[in-house]
Amino acid sequence: MEQNSTDQFFKSTVLGHPSGLFVLFFTEMWERFSFYGMRALLVLFLTASLFDEGWGWPREHAMALFGSYVGLVYLSTMLGGYFADKIIGYRWAVVIGALLMTLGHGSMAIETPWSIYLGLALLVFGNGFFKPNMTSIISEMYQHRPEKKDGAYTIFYMGVNAGAFFGILLCGYLGEKVGWSLGFGLAGIFMLFGLIQFWLAQNIFGDIGLKPKKDDENSVEYLDKDKRNPFTTWQLVVIGICILLGVMWILNEPASLVTDGRINVFSFLGENGNNIAILTAIGLFVLLLIYRLTQYSKTTMEKLIAVSFFAFLTIFFWAIFEQSPGTLTIFARDYTDRVLDGSSGTIFKIVNSCMTIIPLAIITWVLILLFKQTFKKYAMANIILGLSFVIVWSVAIWMLNDQINEENPEVPASWFSTLNSLFIIALAPLFSKWWESKYNPSANMKYGIGMFLLALGMACVAFGAGGIEPGAKTASVSMIWLILVYLFHTMGELCISPVGLSYVSKLVPARMIAFMFGVWYLAVAIGMKGAGKFGENVDKIADENGISYFFWMLTIVSVIVAFFSIIMTPVIKRLMHGVR
Repeated sequence: MEQNSTDQFFKSTVLGHPSGLFVLFFTEMWERFSFYGMRALLVLFLTASLFDEGWGWPREHAMALFGSYVGLVYLSTMLGGYFADKIIGYRWAVVIGALLMTLGHGSMAIETPWSIYLGLALLVFGNGFFKPNMTSIISEMYQHRPEKKDGAYTIFYMGVNAGAFFGILLCGYLGEKVGWSLGFGLAGIFMLFGLIQFWLAQNIFGDIGLKPKKDDENSVEYLDKDKRNPFTTWQLVVIGICILLGVMWILNEPASLVTDGRINVFSFLGENGNNIAILTAIGLFVLLLIYRLTQYSKTTMEKLIAVSFFAFLTIFFWAIFEQSPGTLTIFARDYTDRVLDGSSGTIFKIVNSCMTIIPLAIITWVLILLFKQTFKKYAMANIILGLSFVIVWSVAIWMLNDQINEENPEVPASWFSTLNSLFIIALAPLFSKWWESKYNPSANMKYGIGMFLLALGMACVAFGAGGIEPGAKTASVSMIWLILVYLFHTMGELCISPVGLSYVSKLVPARMIAFMFGVWYLAVAIGMKGAGKFGENVDKIADENGISYFFWMLTIVSVIVAFFSIIMTPVIKRLMHGVR
């Protein structure tokens, strides 16, 4: 029976993969649509003038709130992952996460201060439950077909990027051109469609993702023979202190900024209370990590040091890469010439129409293939999914028609963020071929190349902004520089993002995977908050030295990290003990 448990999924297939994979594909697509659609608008909404129905915040305050929001999204995955693994199962975690996010987007569409903050809180917890558990369901579905797993994840990530692309494109357009509420609201509508479709079709997953069983004697705890190292009471207390200080800091930092210090949990520590709190938390965590590493056998310890090294580099990657929804979007709005006339306007209309209609047509074709396989059994789920596509086609055609009728179309500031997803879809197969060839670089080289590409992207925008005077609030820089940023940054992402998680799974003993994934997501969360911290200083630097100087600083940091990664190659190679 065990053998049939995953083979049964291959009885009904679409493009050679189980129909269930495509139920996950569309659920994840609508979730990413809503997440990226809202994220593209958040900083624009907070910094838009009151005249434009925004909140009129200084960029420093908007970036602080944004950094805390995306940081908390990644921290919450540990909580969601724990609940799914130990208590409620993957399936309920996905449903709870999707429901919380639907409520969160709905709350943001009301646009009052309390509803925006409530919406962000619901989105943080919703993401925590949803994000880690979709891939867990795929992993179980392909348990006895490991050779098909790579293809499954590739298809799944196409769904991720298609959702991000359409979310930014359509929510961004509605938010900027029509009204912020519509942009936030559209994100919520599609999250609701994803939730209903998943709920109605969930029997397609058999027993996968139901509540976990307590009596799993063959669990990973018993399968590897390395020395046991359970958490002692004092270690759990230290972890508790780190979590408490970290979460209080990430919430307190924007709150104390926005209220000019009236709300400040750490005021008793003096004017540098915020910094003292977070440095204490990081210091304690690093000491605990070092202590725990010394408790393992030499080989395990060295492999864990290698993972920790890559996690450290990851912080810098995300802190610079995630300037996209913040400083780069602000740069697009305030410093870029986005009004196109004559032939350039016509070219944009044609390119944007192709960019919208071709991917939408391909995904609609996949939808029709899924209908053919599953309509008899899951008619209602298919009808809901079909309805969501009718709406997305309608919004897309309305948007394109609106742009075609404009004499000199203005490119929305959020539009540039769509390029990341578009370039990923176009370039991922090329990078995948590279990793499978004899020229596949080592892990350190991949990180080095990724950071150099990041530097190249930042250098483009720094060079483009070279003529902007210090203190200038507007300018008309060519769009080409931003397009190049997204091209190079996407190539950098393809070198780094997929590589990291695969090394965690290869280097870490099976029973410790959950803990090390936690460390990894902590590194990503620090990077996300770091992106906000960088962005908080953009105005100070732009006023003193010009905005170009800000981007040159990020270029230099990227180059230093790239060299550091490459120089450490022989050391890390030795620590990895032959794992490639």
